Amino acid sequence: MSDPASPSAPTDSPQHRYNPELAAKIELTWQKRWADQGTFEAPNPVGDLSKGFERVEGSPKLFVLDMFPYPSGTGLHVGHPLGFIGTDVFARYHRMAGKNVLHAMGYDAFGLPAEQYAVQTGQHPRVTTEANVANMRRQLGRLGLGYDARRSVSTTDTDFYRWTQWIFLQLFNSWFDPDQQKARPISELEERFDAGTTEMPDGRRWTELSDADKRAALSEHRLAYIADAPVNWCPALGTVLANEEVTNEGRSDRGNFPVYRRPMRQWMLRITAYADRLLDDLDHLDWTDAIKVMQRNWIGRSTGATVRFDVEGIAGKSIEVFTTRPDTLFGATYMVLAPEHPLVDQLTTADWPQDIPGSWKGSLASEAPGAAVAAYRAHAQAMTEIERQTATKVKTGVFTGSYATNPVNDESIPIFIADYVLMGYGTGAIMAVPAHDERDFEFARSFDLPIVEVVAPSGDWYEQQELAPGATAEYWKEAYVGNGHAVRSHNDEISLDGLAVTDAKVLISNWLAGVGKGADNDLRLPLRPVDGL
Repeated sequence: MSDPASPSAPTDSPQHRYNPELAAKIELTWQKRWADQGTFEAPNPVGDLSKGFERVEGSPKLFVLDMFPYPSGTGLHVGHPLGFIGTDVFARYHRMAGKNVLHAMGYDAFGLPAEQYAVQTGQHPRVTTEANVANMRRQLGRLGLGYDARRSVSTTDTDFYRWTQWIFLQLFNSWFDPDQQKARPISELEERFDAGTTEMPDGRRWTELSDADKRAALSEHRLAYIADAPVNWCPALGTVLANEEVTNEGRSDRGNFPVYRRPMRQWMLRITAYADRLLDDLDHLDWTDAIKVMQRNWIGRSTGATVRFDVEGIAGKSIEVFTTRPDTLFGATYMVLAPEHPLVDQLTTADWPQDIPGSWKGSLASEAPGAAVAAYRAHAQAMTEIERQTATKVKTGVFTGSYATNPVNDESIPIFIADYVLMGYGTGAIMAVPAHDERDFEFARSFDLPIVEVVAPSGDWYEQQELAPGATAEYWKEAYVGNGHAVRSHNDEISLDGLAVTDAKVLISNWLAGVGKGADNDLRLPLRPVDGL
């Protein structure tokens, strides 16, 4: 290098130019040193296992894990480092603060992305997946991210996958003990049934059951079980899709193929059994309040009552609904079932009953009930859950031809199917109280159904609605969903009139339980259907 004092040296040029070549040299030098010295390798725990390894080599532990990337492409995209860099900064900070940080990385190769990539490239999925994983590891290393390479896994590795199968078997052979609030071996429950120390839910004797009935009874308690549930079925892809993989137009995110909502038999996990524990343990997590609220809403514990409505004309058949507002039962003027509800076929009559409004038949007034119901079911299957729950969507439905009896006033109420009721939420059936629920109100207006107020609005509400004080619900412009006292809610045995909502709920729930038409209970309702396996 020339002498800076030499007259021949340029005075406006830096002595050291930082360019891509120099940046690469510096980064590769340090990355090699980190790899050679095992800078990011977390020491293995030492100490007393029974104490949970509270300290590791004198330092607190910290496990940091990113969301695994999908090796369904040849390399990373810009969205990957966008998230990984933030996590890496977090891990480096705590490592420099003296913690023993295990920052691990894995590759989630199972599922539709890897399958479709293999279809597109024509290569065996293991060949393309392993090549993509190797390239992603190289790219992550080139970014200088501080992962412990020894702890890297791929979900397709045999040594990894065998443990997922082991976990499934533990779930299948376990049940949730509400007394101990944890999973116990299913064999213990079987022994309790056999000894008679635990009664069967339906009152039958275990020793009198056939082997098939015993298996069915245990399945009602297993943490992993088979059941029919509505799913997003894509025939072109030959698989079920998550809600996030379905576009707003009801098509697959990959391939743009039609997706249909259909009930399918599948493996399920009984996660709702853990609802109370999940809710309680949120208080111990170092998460933001916003995230905790989202989790509580997703777990969705609701308190209310189960109510049974007898179906008219079918002996011994009833429809069970769960409602958080049993105090409004006197205002239930019709029922709505999800199109996928298993009772729809039994409820659909051969002909339309006489003297029903033409609006009850939906848009297929000339069709018989069976044809109308089948057509509407096909319509609902083509919609996503998001579309079905959109508040601004015009309410549609079809009358099944059957009626149920309201247990508090013995009135006959028609039974409809409508896409705004989901089979994956509650029992897949609702008692519709149009005066006090916006969706029910809109449906009732579209189908010329009675609207009966059973909770008295405040005077201010009438004024806001530009209505005369005390105007009946037939003149309302929208449902009243606020608090108030019960009105028009009495029969020969019970009266809720004048009671506040809270007191009315308790009284009607106890009455329903007493006459064998319902029970006061809690229901755990995930906002999305329980995912199948």
